[in-house]
Amino acid sequence: MKELICINCPLGCRLNVDDSNLADIKVTGNTCLRGVKYAVSEVTAPKRMVTSSVPVAGSSVSRVSVKTDNPVPKEKIFDVLKLIKTVKATAPVEIGDVLYRNICDGVNIVATSTAPKV
Repeated sequence: MKELICINCPLGCRLNVDDSNLADIKVTGNTCLRGVKYAVSEVTAPKRMVTSSVPVAGSSVSRVSVKTDNPVPKEKIFDVLKLIKTVKATAPVEIGDVLYRNICDGVNIVATSTAPKV
């Protein structure tokens, strides 16, 4: 039995997850079906968003913040961070610009801040 706190909505339900049989995972404590989906995903294939920053050339701003546009498998986080270290942006950079495509399983790295051109 595992205990999780659901992060899919502000309720933060305390979930009890019986994953002794991965073919029949039992979840209790959820208020909605999103809690069940979250719990099953968390015990079978956990994923996370990755955030970081990258250097920018040609701007008064030296770095822009970035994130993955979708969660990546938890076991690939350090590989993704290693690849992000190789990314360099060129101004202008706008929020949502894709700075690196298909970094992992079709997931892109996108800018979450701006860098105007000087």
